[in-house]
Amino acid sequence: MSDPKTSKTVWQREQIASPCINICVIHPAERICTGCLRSIDEITQWSRMSPEARAQVMEDLPTRAPRLQKRRGGRAARLKDQG
Repeated sequence: MSDPKTSKTVWQREQIASPCINICVIHPAERICTGCLRSIDEITQWSRMSPEARAQVMEDLPTRAPRLQKRRGGRAARLKDQG
């Protein structure tokens, strides 16, 4: 019998890991994190989500990346407009 104080199996469980990569910046127009691509609600609810809900979010994340590829123009667009 293993000692519960030293056994790692006591607290192990099957869980979908967070997609967080510690780049926590919310895109102002898309309202999703530029690092993990989750919405603010998904980020705040993550620890309370069911495994099925987490799996659904993880499945949806790749479809969100193109939303952040769009550029608003920035400096190059302003210079073009002035010229």
